[in-house]
Amino acid sequence: MSGLIALGVVIALLGWVFTKVIKVIGQAEVMVIERWGRFNRLARSGLNILIPWMERPRTIDVRYFEADPGGVKRVTSGSTARIDLREQVLSFPSQPVITKDNVTIDIDAVLYYRIADPQKAAYAIQNLPFALETLTRTTLRNIVGDIELDQTLASRDMINKRMREVIEEASIGWGVDVTRVELQAIEPPRDIQQSMELQMRAERERRAAVTNAEASKRAAILEAEGVQQSQVSRAQGEAEAAVLRAKGLAEARLAMAEAEAEAIQRIAGSLPEGQAAMYLLGMKYLEALPQLTQGKGTTIFLPAEAAGVMGALGGLRELVARGGGGAFGATSPTPSTPPAPPQLPAPGRSSDKER
Repeated sequence: MSGLIALGVVIALLGWVFTKVIKVIGQAEVMVIERWGRFNRLARSGLNILIPWMERPRTIDVRYFEADPGGVKRVTSGSTARIDLREQVLSFPSQPVITKDNVTIDIDAVLYYRIADPQKAAYAIQNLPFALETLTRTTLRNIVGDIELDQTLASRDMINKRMREVIEEASIGWGVDVTRVELQAIEPPRDIQQSMELQMRAERERRAAVTNAEASKRAAILEAEGVQQSQVSRAQGEAEAAVLRAKGLAEARLAMAEAEAEAIQRIAGSLPEGQAAMYLLGMKYLEALPQLTQGKGTTIFLPAEAAGVMGALGGLRELVARGGGGAFGATSPTPSTPPAPPQLPAPGRSSDKER
């Protein structure tokens, strides 16, 4: 019986020694090995054997997520001897930050980093996750405190860049390489959000009013241009029509003048020399006589020299007979003595005939 107990004790002792002596390290993991309390080497991926009671791994503080049975993720802090060289995410709850214009806002940030030097991460800082979180919070407060709320909401890239530069400069001595810093959410107070919504609505209404005004202005301009072009086209058409009418009248008058000149030449050619003027005067007088009697009155006043004109009309037949050979139906070529003109009353007196 005692032999079985001793055997069990030996097996347990061997198992404990085996776990303490033989270390199998996974890919992208390292282990800081100390000998007699001092740094000795880095145990990398693969099989590593430690000297019992002389060498032991160094532990570091870590923070990781774990999910409960309900599916809720929680942040858990602990310590481990295996240092993960992959990129890790450090997320922490939102914190209140005061801007330059004294507005308190809640900002939620997330930090991406990886351990580049495991020895510095194990010996240069006591609690690496807590140090990174505290440094991120203070840096965020310093940066946001120098800018106003509107600039904070519109300048996330600038804030991320400045935070990364400051945190990376401070964490180089910790053996940490900060890859990215992002702002997850920026939440102003409720009254500020309502004011921003009202401002946004007013800005949209202003833009809509400006757009409508520009559209109305453009429509009025186009309408005025159309009216102007129509008036110009109408004026051009009227001008061209007036020019054509003037040309037509000029050509008509020229044709009438040419016809009249030709007629006068023919009359002058058919009458004795010097008698064409007398003939034309008599014709004009005869054409004007009907117009003298178109008035409402029945009394006709004749000028003093009308007797001479009437005497000239008496010789009109003889002139035509000499020139055209019986324009009034005369058969004898011998001229007859023109009848004496009728005796007219003195000028200014009315005649005894009434029409």
